[in-house]
Parts: sequence; structure tokens; C-alpha cells
Amino acid sequence: MTQTFTNAELNELKKRFVANGAATPTAQFVARAENAELWDEDGQRWIDFAGGIGVLNLGHRHPRIVKAVQDQLERVMHTCSAVISYAPYIQLCQRLCEKAPVKGPERKAMLVNTGAEALENAVKIARAATGRSGVITFDGAFHGRTMMTLAMTGKVLPYKNDFGPMPGDVYRAPYPNPLHGISDEMALAGIEKLFKTDIPAHRVAAIVIEPVQGEGGFYIASPEYLKALRALCDRHGILLIVDEVQSGFARTGKLFALEHSGIEADMLTTAKSLANGMPLSAVVGTAEVMDSSGPGSLGGTYSGNPLSCAAALAVFDAIEEENILERSEQMGRMLAERFAVWQERFAPVGHARNLGAMAAFELLDAEGRPDPALTQALCAKAREQGLILLSCGFYGNTIRVLVPITAPSAVLEEGLAIIERSLEAITA
Repeated sequence: MTQTFTNAELNELKKRFVANGAATPTAQFVARAENAELWDEDGQRWIDFAGGIGVLNLGHRHPRIVKAVQDQLERVMHTCSAVISYAPYIQLCQRLCEKAPVKGPERKAMLVNTGAEALENAVKIARAATGRSGVITFDGAFHGRTMMTLAMTGKVLPYKNDFGPMPGDVYRAPYPNPLHGISDEMALAGIEKLFKTDIPAHRVAAIVIEPVQGEGGFYIASPEYLKALRALCDRHGILLIVDEVQSGFARTGKLFALEHSGIEADMLTTAKSLANGMPLSAVVGTAEVMDSSGPGSLGGTYSGNPLSCAAALAVFDAIEEENILERSEQMGRMLAERFAVWQERFAPVGHARNLGAMAAFELLDAEGRPDPALTQALCAKAREQGLILLSCGFYGNTIRVLVPITAPSAVLEEGLAIIERSLEAITA
């Protein structure tokens, strides 16, 4: 029989047994969930505008994905793909190679568990393929919490502050961000400056970029910048690694955000909504690049678990057969329209932006500077009314919307109305 708890009981247990660094800031605990709604242990209903931080583009417990996992559970739960593989692993690699915007015509893929693992492996592959060691990432980037990906992450708090020296040969360039004074030309010049001041181009294995920054604030790299970056990498023999961990799997109105630019990566990493709640990530790349390291050099005990692979195959089917890309574009238009109204109504709301349903706006003070305190107040006020809402950004003043793309319009409108009431309250 399943044991039942109250929120208060679980809070006491959390204080005793969960490390502070791993604890959540909320006092509620989810008991069940469906699409864009969840209910806590005390029975309170919540609207979910976080989606597991971009993990649930198809919503909680999508029936098609639940069934795929259940069916796979009846056959094989785990063997470790390094010991003996199974059809879902191979089928998923095939689907990824067919769909990812990666230089071809021959592509290969490998599976691991998390976005950080995918980035770690992409760097390993890049170093093996080029014989170089340097890695360039960007201000505001988030690539993971392992030591290598922490070195690649461009935000100190809360991720890097307590953990001492980072792995070396990682360099950081300015991300193209006109809202904060960094034009495409300035961002490219920043990389050229790195070649003169910190690492010569011939020692750089890879440049790693999010086409839309996630934790960094939902800033969107322009197609023109990404094309210029592709040309720069080609000119110097540098591999372009595109991090689509948060921006992938229909969030932007395309399967991958890079498709908006018309270019292809040498390697692409994906995770989060790849398996819509099951732990899974992937690296997809040009076959010659992916084959650069020896047998047994990539993988892990749980990498490409059969249940997760089955979920991911169902995600592909759902996106293709349930018009998810069109829904993402439609949701993006709805969010953009509402954000525009808020910019007119509320003085602190500014810099609204979106690519499909990957949407955000900022809160600013009277002088137009980032206002993280007001941003936290908005999230807290929304939480009081039953809406899970996330902030992000280099300055902590960006509100990001990651509501499941499958959310019914009525639920989406209910959540937006809560944000609007919360803005009224905190700006009164």
C-alpha cells in the first residue's frame, strides 16, 4: 500500500535528510500530475508554467508516452547498452540522425542520461576529433553542473560559487545580446579577441553555443550571427557544438531551434523534452567526428535506458502526428500578444521576446535596470495563486514561460491571468 503524506510531514523529513544544496525552495510536494496541471500532497491544484524546466513540452504523463514506457517495461527494463544493446536504442539513434540539423550526409548518435553528460561527451568527442583541447563558450551560458560543464557555464551563482577551481582550457566570449549592448559584430569580435589574447584558433577544438539561451535569459542568437559563427568555425577548423538541451523538441516551433537559422552543427546535444520526463540525452554529429574516439570510450551504466528510449520514440511520434510544432507557433503568438499588452500596462515589464513557445520578458526598475527583487516578488505572488513560474537570466530579472505545449487554451489563459493579477499586485 502506498504511504500518504502531508506537505508539512514531508517538509520535516526534507529538513532532516535532504542536503541543502539539493533541496527545493517550495514547501509543497507533488502527488500527481496531468498535462499542465499538478496536485500537491494536500490536494491543492497548481498550473505548471515550468514544465520541469523545459522537460515536459508534451505535458505530464502524456498517454502515448506512458503507454510506450509501460509496453517496454513488459519486455526489457535494463541491460546496460555497453553489455548488450536493444532495438529502442538503435531506433532512437536513427530518428535523431534523420532529424537533427547536423552536417552530413552520414550522421551518428550516442545516448547518455542528462544534458550535462551530453555536453561532457561532446567535448570529449571534439577533442578526439581535432587533436585540440580548447573550448569556447559564452557569457550567460548554462551547460550543466558537472565540473567540466560548470567550467563552460557562464553564471557564478548559484552554480559555481562553492566549488573551487574549474577545469582549464575553457574560454568565454560575449553572447550576441543587443538588449544589453552586445551586437552580432561585437560578439564575433569577442571571439577574434580571444584568439589574440587567450588561445590561438588552431588550439580550439570547439565552440559551444545555445541558439536560445536557457538559464541565461531566453536570449535568441540571430540567424545572421549563427551563420557567421558557422563560417568562423569552418575557417579555423573548429567544431561547432549546438546545445539544444532546453530549446529542442518543439519548444521554438521547430524540432530544433537551430533550424530557424538554416545552418547545420558539427554536433548537437539534446536532453530534457527528448524523452518528456524520462532521463535521457543524446549527442548527434557528423559520422566522421562521432567515430573519432575508440570503442568503449563513450557511454555509461544507464545510458540510453530502454524505458527512456521507448519514451523518446513516442515523443517523436506525438510531435509528428499531433501537430505539436504548429501548436508551439500558435502558443508563441498568444504569449507575444499578452506580453505586448503587459508592456503597455505595467511600467516594469520590458524586453518581451519569444521564438515559438520559448518566451520571456524582463522586469526593470524606474531607470530601466534589471530588477531581480521585483522578479522574485512576481514569482512568489504567482505561487500564492497556484501558478508555478520560473525566473532566470544573467541578472535574475527574466520571467521565462515553459508551459507544456499541449496545455489546453483554458489552462494557459488561467495561468496568464494569474501573472497579470500578480503584476497588478506587485506594481500597485
